[in-house]
Amino acid sequence: MSSVVAQSHYIFGVRSDVANNLCFLDDQTVVYPAGNHCVCHNIDLKWQRFIPGKEKSSGMCAIAISANRRYLAVSECADEGTISVYDLREDPSRKRKVLGGGDVLVRQFVCMAFSTDSKYVIGQSGDPDWTLFYWMWEKQRVMATVKTGGVTNPIYQVSFNPENHTEICVSGKGVFKLLHYFEGSLKQSSSPKLESHNFLAHGWMSKTRVIAGTDAGSLMVFDSGDLRREFSVTASFPMQDAERWGVDSLIGAVLGSSGCLNTRRVFLPFSSVNGRKQKDSTLIEADRDARITSIVAYSRGFACSAGKGAVCLFEKTEEKDYIKTREILIPEDHSISEFSQAKQQEILTLCISPSEETLAASTDSGQLYSISLSSAEMCKEEQVHFEFLSHFFHSDAVTGLSVCSRKPLVATCSVDCSVCIWNYESNTLELYKGFQEEPYSVALHPLGIFMLTGFADKLCFMNLLTDDIRTFKEFSVRGCRECAFSHGGHMFAAVNGNIILIYSSVTFENTLSLKGHNGKVRSIIWSEDDSSLVSCGTDGAVYEWSTLSGKRLSESVLKSCSYSCVTMCPDAKTVFAAGSDCSIKEIQDCQILREIPTEDVLYTTIAMSHSGRLLFAGTSAGTIRTIKYPLPVKNVWTEYQGHAAPITKMVITSNDQMLLTVSEDGCLLIWKLIDKEGWGLKRDKEIHYAEETLITKLDLEEKNQAMLELKTRVHELQIENEYHLRLKDMNYKEKTKELTGKFVQQIELLETKNQVLRSEKDKQELVHKEAMAELAARHSRELQDAESTNNQKLILEYEKYQELLLKSQRMEEDYEQKLQSLEKSKVQELEERTRFYGDQLQESLLTLEQHQSDAGQKVLELEECNKQMEEDGEREIQDLRLKYERKLKDEKDTNLQLMGEIGVMRKKMEGELEQFQNQNTQLDLTIADLKMKLKTSETETHRQIQKVRQLETLVDRFKTDLHNCVGHIQEPRKLKDSICKLYHRYVQQSDLVDIVAMDADIEKEYSRQREHMERTMASLQKKLAKESEVHHAEHVKIMKENVSLIREINQLRSELRLVHAQLHEYKNQENLSKNHRGRSYSGIADGATGPGGGARPGLMEESGTVIQLQHGRGSQPQTRRSRLTNLPALST
Repeated sequence: MSSVVAQSHYIFGVRSDVANNLCFLDDQTVVYPAGNHCVCHNIDLKWQRFIPGKEKSSGMCAIAISANRRYLAVSECADEGTISVYDLREDPSRKRKVLGGGDVLVRQFVCMAFSTDSKYVIGQSGDPDWTLFYWMWEKQRVMATVKTGGVTNPIYQVSFNPENHTEICVSGKGVFKLLHYFEGSLKQSSSPKLESHNFLAHGWMSKTRVIAGTDAGSLMVFDSGDLRREFSVTASFPMQDAERWGVDSLIGAVLGSSGCLNTRRVFLPFSSVNGRKQKDSTLIEADRDARITSIVAYSRGFACSAGKGAVCLFEKTEEKDYIKTREILIPEDHSISEFSQAKQQEILTLCISPSEETLAASTDSGQLYSISLSSAEMCKEEQVHFEFLSHFFHSDAVTGLSVCSRKPLVATCSVDCSVCIWNYESNTLELYKGFQEEPYSVALHPLGIFMLTGFADKLCFMNLLTDDIRTFKEFSVRGCRECAFSHGGHMFAAVNGNIILIYSSVTFENTLSLKGHNGKVRSIIWSEDDSSLVSCGTDGAVYEWSTLSGKRLSESVLKSCSYSCVTMCPDAKTVFAAGSDCSIKEIQDCQILREIPTEDVLYTTIAMSHSGRLLFAGTSAGTIRTIKYPLPVKNVWTEYQGHAAPITKMVITSNDQMLLTVSEDGCLLIWKLIDKEGWGLKRDKEIHYAEETLITKLDLEEKNQAMLELKTRVHELQIENEYHLRLKDMNYKEKTKELTGKFVQQIELLETKNQVLRSEKDKQELVHKEAMAELAARHSRELQDAESTNNQKLILEYEKYQELLLKSQRMEEDYEQKLQSLEKSKVQELEERTRFYGDQLQESLLTLEQHQSDAGQKVLELEECNKQMEEDGEREIQDLRLKYERKLKDEKDTNLQLMGEIGVMRKKMEGELEQFQNQNTQLDLTIADLKMKLKTSETETHRQIQKVRQLETLVDRFKTDLHNCVGHIQEPRKLKDSICKLYHRYVQQSDLVDIVAMDADIEKEYSRQREHMERTMASLQKKLAKESEVHHAEHVKIMKENVSLIREINQLRSELRLVHAQLHEYKNQENLSKNHRGRSYSGIADGATGPGGGARPGLMEESGTVIQLQHGRGSQPQTRRSRLTNLPALST
């Protein structure tokens, strides 16, 4: 057991917080995130392949698959956001490249997309910069970046044009952009003003057409970036408007095959004039809750989500419009007590298989659904519903986990108010049931036919039937967070706060109540023989209880630690507890023997193997650790990444071959325990699982009755089918007779045609044979003529060959005689020339000796002359060096003086700039003060206007009442009463004359202040303009002075460089002259001391050169002096 490793085997669940969390790898395999893995799930064969996430990552953010279904891009968060590209054709999938933001710090990439050729990837970063990256991912090269959104304008989707990888679509809240890549940058090619729309999804329909969906249920059609039309995904037509719109506008609402109106096939009309949408007021408005969160295109049209639990299919028409052909709903789940919970699920992602046969969807409740598009199209008159892609999954944190020993079953409960029974051998979901309240805990009976479930107000003992989970008995145990059956199944324990209650599974009597904890009990575990029970709680206590007497056998209390989980060895002598101090404690005989600290995480749950040789621990980071037992001296463990959230529960199967973990990410992960050689672990005895199940008597009778009814129905259908078959046989026989007669007539016609064709064939064969005979005779004649002609030509050529052969023999004899005569003459000439050149050589040697003596004397004279010339040259060089050093020093002093002046000017200019900035700041404050006063005046004016309107209303009412009084002018008493009412109603209010006078004074004061403020504002504006002009003029003047100074400095630098170049040229010339003199001396010496036996015919020319050098000795120093005196002139 010490060499055991844990390998991910199967996972139940899906992460709904990952963008684009469902895609097809092929027609039978889908890819989706679960835990900290990307799962490749085969729908038909029910196997899974895992792509693990990055270690120590905060979880996945988004996934994307390439168009050729080979590469998968996964966005993960760690210290910085990265995108990992995996090759799906390799097993296991190999990580090809890791893409990042480079110099830009990216926290996460919220969405991604591959180009159609799978060579480029785009990734949209999130807060705070919202930058779009464009990679050539195989070379990990960032081609371009551009900022696309902001904190108030998040981006939800990015995509490539399916026919052009240089065009990109970006959509989000108030954002819809088409970007074009050109020469290393992304530029916006269109910018429609759509700030009021929240675009949640979009899809490319063609090279230029994009359809985008909003949170208001609207679909917008864009062509080349321009909005062409808009329509609602839930729009429909009232029947009374059909005549007004016309038949052509209601193509979708056509009659079905049954003759009735097909109301599910509703045409969504839209028209555009100059790019502007036109709406009719009589149309039903779109449902504001019909959020369009996903759009996927296929060959016949596209599919999009249409609010809670609905998907609409649209098909293209000949007019390049779209009609809604089908609405697919998520079915209601009758096993869930909450009414219409399925309708509350929102579609997050839609994807279509490569063969366009299957449509799959993921929801925000963590469920995966699919439907066959062909079957959906065939059911024209029925309501179409999705089916689960594999199983029902938990949509929230899983809080309870239990396994039984007689069946390969595991039970889980979740915060989503559901309980599931899974089979870890067949990797299927056996049963699941939803409740109106959250189940806190769950425990399976060892036989696998009973289950305990704890709720807030009760504990339920349930029976596991073939197709349902039914409550058998309820116990008044409130808030039961932990419960467990004994290994024998005859007892079970339940936690009620800080009390542990033990019941009999046979009589359901409370046999013991274990009291002692001061805090809530967090975990309990039974010993192998069920004689004791160990518990731990938040009070830092670990107690061992006797299940026979209820006494406390041992205890270990550490008040500074709050324990969360406890387990024990199979011999029940050693207990392990995990707590809030980030360590696992080994407890034996009431003493803590050892602690296993963690590095940076918290242990949330622990479990011991049944062999007692390996300890498993789950952490708050979603990882599991395997630790050998007995514990090693050093803290050594092996860690595996599995979940994306803290692990809540962990159990090991009875055969030690499977490890089961659940987490707050809503996933159940099955680990296969194998040794390092890859063989599965085996126990001493093979376990045979039970196959029996429970069913109630009533259910059995109902099933039997249903079977009888079905048998009767089958018998009736057989009789009916036989009758129909006989009728069809009769009809088919009559049709067969008719067809037989027709076929006989056709056969006769064909036979006559065949005879005619045969006669024609015979005629053509005769003609062909005659033509072949003529061709054969002609060919034989031509062949004989060709043979006779060729034989004559061969005879003539042979005769020519014989004549040429004789001629060549005679020519060979002549050439041999000529060669012999030439050799004789050559030998004689060679002897004569040898004698001639020997005589000349003797004369040349004598002449050479004479010239060598003369050359020695001339060399001495030449050395003396060169020595004198070098002394003159060195004196002149020293004078020039001193002259140019003095000039260089003067230039440096001038440069330093100019640099000081420039610094003074720069400080002066900075002071003036700071003064101007202060003046501008003071003017800004003055303007702000005046604006505030102006705003106050406007407020007062508005209040006075309101008061005037109230007075006008009062006058209107008074006029109305006075008109009513005039109506009683013939009745004095009523007239008097009405006048009194007018007096009491209006005269007792504020004096109107005073109000009017006061208003006039206020208006006069307001006009006076306004004129004063306008004059002040005008003067300030003039002053500001004048000072700005002065400041601008001074700034221009300073800039001109700076430009002139910089120009002078550049001129001085160029002169200085020229002087340095002249000095360098002079030094080079001096070195060249020295080298030339050295070579001249060496050449003369070699000529004077050369051996006499090696003289060549050109020796006379060398001696002539020496004589010329001797004659030119007097002119060389003079030329050297003239060249040196010309150097100052060249420098100037």
